[in-house]
Amino acid sequence: MENKFKIKPGKPEASSTRASTGSTGSGMFSASEKRLKLESYFEEGFPVQYLPKILFVLLLGILYISNTHYAEKTVRDINAIQAEVEDLRADYTTLKADLMFASKQSEVARKVNGYGLKESFTPPYKIVVEKGEY
Repeated sequence: MENKFKIKPGKPEASSTRASTGSTGSGMFSASEKRLKLESYFEEGFPVQYLPKILFVLLLGILYISNTHYAEKTVRDINAIQAEVEDLRADYTTLKADLMFASKQSEVARKVNGYGLKESFTPPYKIVVEKGEY
């Protein structure tokens, strides 16, 4: 099998054209350069009078980007904390149910039976003390 790709003798290579002209020829950037005529603004050097405005716009852009990153980080933190709150709420509900079950009279009686304590079946009565007796 032979190589079928041939370079036409009349055209120079694309890489050497780019290197010599400094642009891509008919690319998107060169077309925008021609329309905006950017080279005419810099013929006499960089216009220093626009420097404060350019720096202000750059500062606003940096602030905008940093604010966006901060907002996204805050949203991620809020989502993580909400998930943690849901886990803690589930733990609280489980522990509360366990405590309510363990504090029932029948459960307390069953647990203290091992210590030799027994449940009293006589109702409690009120002791009345007169003012002068005590």
